[in-house]
Amino acid sequence: MTYFFKIGVILLALLVMTNIWHNQNKKMDVVSAPKAKKHAVNLEKHGDIRIDEYYWLKERENKEVRKYIEDENKYYHTLNNHTKSFQTELFEEMKGRIKEDDESLPYMLNGYWYITRYEKGKEYPIYSRKRKSLKAGEEIIFNCNELAVGHEFYNLKGVSISPNNKLAAFGTDTIGRRQYHVQIKNLETGEVFDDKLDDTTGASVWANDNKTLFYTKKDPLTLRSDKIYKHVLGQPSIEDELVFHEKDPTFNTFVYKSKSKKYIIIGSLSTLTSEFQLLHADNPKGEFKLFSPRERGLEYSIYHYGNSFYILTNKDKATNFKLMKVSEEQTASEYWEEFIRHRKDILLEDIEIFKDFYVLTERDNGLNKLKINRWDGSESYYIPFDNETYIAYPYVNPDFETDSFRYVYNSMLAPYSIIDLNMVTRNAVVKKEQEVLGGSFNKDNYQSIRIWAPARDGKKVPISIVYRKDTPLDGDSPLLLYGYGSYGSTSDPYFSTVRLSLLDRGFIFAIAHIRGGEYLGRHWYDQGKLLHKKNTFYDFIDCSKFLIEQNYTSSDHLYAYGGSAGGLLMGAIVNMEPNLYNGVIAAVPFVDVVTTMLDDSIPLTTGEYDEWGDPNQKEYYDYMKSYSPYDNVKSQEYPHLLVTTGWQDSQVQYWEPAKWVAKLRTHKTDNNKLFFYTNLEAGHGGASGRFEALKETAMEYTFLLELESKLSE
Repeated sequence: MTYFFKIGVILLALLVMTNIWHNQNKKMDVVSAPKAKKHAVNLEKHGDIRIDEYYWLKERENKEVRKYIEDENKYYHTLNNHTKSFQTELFEEMKGRIKEDDESLPYMLNGYWYITRYEKGKEYPIYSRKRKSLKAGEEIIFNCNELAVGHEFYNLKGVSISPNNKLAAFGTDTIGRRQYHVQIKNLETGEVFDDKLDDTTGASVWANDNKTLFYTKKDPLTLRSDKIYKHVLGQPSIEDELVFHEKDPTFNTFVYKSKSKKYIIIGSLSTLTSEFQLLHADNPKGEFKLFSPRERGLEYSIYHYGNSFYILTNKDKATNFKLMKVSEEQTASEYWEEFIRHRKDILLEDIEIFKDFYVLTERDNGLNKLKINRWDGSESYYIPFDNETYIAYPYVNPDFETDSFRYVYNSMLAPYSIIDLNMVTRNAVVKKEQEVLGGSFNKDNYQSIRIWAPARDGKKVPISIVYRKDTPLDGDSPLLLYGYGSYGSTSDPYFSTVRLSLLDRGFIFAIAHIRGGEYLGRHWYDQGKLLHKKNTFYDFIDCSKFLIEQNYTSSDHLYAYGGSAGGLLMGAIVNMEPNLYNGVIAAVPFVDVVTTMLDDSIPLTTGEYDEWGDPNQKEYYDYMKSYSPYDNVKSQEYPHLLVTTGWQDSQVQYWEPAKWVAKLRTHKTDNNKLFFYTNLEAGHGGASGRFEALKETAMEYTFLLELESKLSE
């Protein structure tokens, strides 16, 4: 009897399991992945024909395009409905570590202390100031929580205070496409004037007459910053004077004021070349004077002090840059004199100027260094730092007369601190320290190290790593590897309260400092762009393999994350080494490289030629095509993928990831997850609210944690 009873129980269990399996598969049949229609378009260049079946997805106004995007969102939500409560819990957990009623460290500018603060339960900042003393009454300049009412997206930037402290120019974007309206507010009456300057970068600068404003306009189609206008308070914007038009489509232009307040400066930049023009801020009706004419490959930036300019430049093959000096009267490059020589092993990144001191920002073997120097040459010293996974950089230092230098320090283990250094006494005081709420964080529970992975060509690639000390290093721990590797942008090892939600669930987090960034100097960047771009992808893959070899993780538990140009990196590595990763997150990914770079009507394209190459030249076309993620999708297994974008993205258009995902769906031979989610209210930077962005992070982390069966932890 007992025997037959056991058999019956087993059969019943099998029947129940069969029904569960059947129901799950029935649900998967009902909720099938969206399939974009195919409309083949032949794209021909240099005698080569590429067939693009999803070219039509770039038709933003096409209702079928919008429906496909919305169907992908519905597919994500349906198959992830069971994670909804966990995502909410994770969001609250991450939000709970952040001090909601926080404020910035005040800084003094022209007789006022300026403060940015947040109120509990509010998404947006409040900009305020206090006259002369921090004990004075608060003047609210902008309460963005009130201004954002009625907008799904809201961003205020470029607050520029007039020299007499009575007016504030500011830029607002309510779409997410980084096209700002500049307006002017009377800080004495609260009135916002009728003056409205459209299609701008959001930034503007006052002349010393308190009524003339210089600002930068964008081309409405390409969004290239190409024109500098002069606006006089009260006049219709249609009457604004065009003072400079940057006609070279590979350059962008901008305008700012020197720290000395003596000059209005127009800058023009491309990837490899720069040029500046000067105008006395007391003479807004005058003509701008060329500082030094552009020379292909000559990069420089200028800093005014006394009767001289200091120039940070790569002149005369100074790959890691040097500092030069020239008088105000003769500023052309033939008059520049060396002030700090070029050093082969140290990248000179920036200079901060004060009355008696100047501070150099350097990078030596990947590490930030801040060097204090007296102008008279009597003293110089480095601020000491004691580990290999930290970041240090100047904070807001608008006061020229002071002996106090304010800088930021944090590491992968330590929250950021804002520190005031008395440059005379060398006494350093921590003025503000990031609070990590919740009571569970203790930096002694974590370990951070830097290791060096051998690349296939013999180079050593640094990796910064952080993990809980109780996380086993036995090859079975999940590891998230982050990478970017473009534009010379350096991914420094910073602290993150959000990241703790992964670390406390057993994840190891690592940053691969791959070529294409400037972590190891300018040559590190040069070796990861143009016809060397594949080094970026190879470095990331070689770092991944090294982490596995060193028993930090395994391919079953290795994950990768990258956004924008880092999303291109993700697309390349999953084509090249799909079995190396269990899951990959590609945020706003630049994956349709060839088609985008051939279309000079798309925002940012022409200014990118010195980064990626001009595919109108066959050599660059062939090289781009050999790695472009969209062009190299093939019939093979791919890892689990989460791809995100913004409908209003002006930097990487939504259709790039949309096309990529559509093509992946028809080619991949596995049953792994492929999710594509579009934020329909945001652009390249994601949600605008302070905490709304955490919901996107919760989505990404949930994707990783579910793959590791850690949703219950």
